[in-house]
Amino acid sequence: MTAKKIYSFISNNFLLSPDKICDIYKHRWQIETMFKRLKQNFPLKYFLGDNQNAIEIQIWCGLIIQLLMLVKQKRTKRRWAYSNMVSMIRLHLMSYINMFSFMENPTQKWDYLTTKPPDIQLTMF
Repeated sequence: MTAKKIYSFISNNFLLSPDKICDIYKHRWQIETMFKRLKQNFPLKYFLGDNQNAIEIQIWCGLIIQLLMLVKQKRTKRRWAYSNMVSMIRLHLMSYINMFSFMENPTQKWDYLTTKPPDIQLTMF
């Protein structure tokens, strides 16, 4: 038998219904967890530029990468912890391996994972 929990939410807006306030807190918590994940896996301690535009571009790039990693995590049959998956992809980013095969089964033989980069001259014509 599951025990029902009672949560208390504090608000100074008396015009909104309690359900609406609960939804606002729920969405705010999702934003907080998104930024926590962003700060843990893609540290923005040092900015590459010193103007507002450069900082915004770096933050947007981090958000786009986080979105791509979440899509990859959802589409992979094997369950990965988000931080482990990001670390593995970061580690093998410059390797010529099939990342989709690697994420599905990282214990398979290295020869099966390695792929030869396409010959650029042949793909141009």
